Amino acid sequence: MHGVIRTRVGYAGGTKKNPTYHDLGDHSETIQIDYDPSKITYPELLDAFWTGHDPTHRSWCRQYASIIVVRNEEQRRMAEVSKARLAMDRSSTVYTEIVPYNGFTLAENYLQKHRLQLFTEFQDELKRIYTSPVEFVASTAVDRVNGYLGGEGSYEALLKEKDSLGLSSVRKEELLKLVQRHKGRQVCPVPDKRTITNVH
Repeated sequence: MHGVIRTRVGYAGGTKKNPTYHDLGDHSETIQIDYDPSKITYPELLDAFWTGHDPTHRSWCRQYASIIVVRNEEQRRMAEVSKARLAMDRSSTVYTEIVPYNGFTLAENYLQKHRLQLFTEFQDELKRIYTSPVEFVASTAVDRVNGYLGGEGSYEALLKEKDSLGLSSVRKEELLKLVQRHKGRQVCPVPDKRTITNVH
């Protein structure tokens, strides 16, 4: 999405210290989003969250719960208004929890940038630029390439930013072809976007 700088997957919403994928405790799997509020608003992020899954179905476990983690009262208010509007529009109960931010634990490296892991040539090129796992996960370029490989983003947007992604000319052409070929449909199914933890 225009205005989203980067995303990372991890765990939030619970109280257990140092959660891991195999020992989450009372946390849920979440997406942490860095965004530019001059380009995308918090309500627009909420709209994307609601359309990414069906919050009218209760999750079968805490790990996959639909939650919104808010950092302040203004975010809480906007999330509550957005949730109430959705419940009214659908004439149904919305089971999404709105919880205060009390920390975010980055998920293990093998869970980050999942789509990119399926395209090793792209991943290898980017890892030559972002040599540490921390740099790799924090990179906006890595995040953008991961999104395009996952079927997100338009061909027109990629044309505008392809030269800023750090890819070789071969990979740029390959990415353009992939995005053009899959225009209007996803490359492969994308996991539900059930949780949102946001930072500015």
